[in-house]
Amino acid sequence: MLRLTREMSTAGDLSSTAASVLYRLARSGPSRVTDMAHAAGVSQPSMSQLVGRLEQDGLVDRAVDGDDRRAVLVAISDPGRAVIGARRAQRAALFDEALGRLDDGDRVAIAAALPALDRLVDAVVGP
Repeated sequence: MLRLTREMSTAGDLSSTAASVLYRLARSGPSRVTDMAHAAGVSQPSMSQLVGRLEQDGLVDRAVDGDDRRAVLVAISDPGRAVIGARRAQRAALFDEALGRLDDGDRVAIAAALPALDRLVDAVVGP
């Protein structure tokens, strides 16, 4: 499902890592580059380069951390939120189309599994 979701989302022409960074910033708020690199499983220099590209594209903003003026926080910008919204809408439409190709029994089985999958996500990621 994860692979399918990633392949279906092309709005904004982002790499999966760039999209993941934007989703994380939208969900969790501003973050330091080092924390973002750790969460994404990439090196700090690689994340700095990615953030630079995202900033150049207007999808994130950098600001000095008010608690530690030596540190920089990265936040998603309004255009970044728009890209995330477009990707979500695109995925929803494509999933809706794909579900329409299945028979009623398959759709019922998928619907019945959703609450358990939701609990699984909460158990791993948290609510």
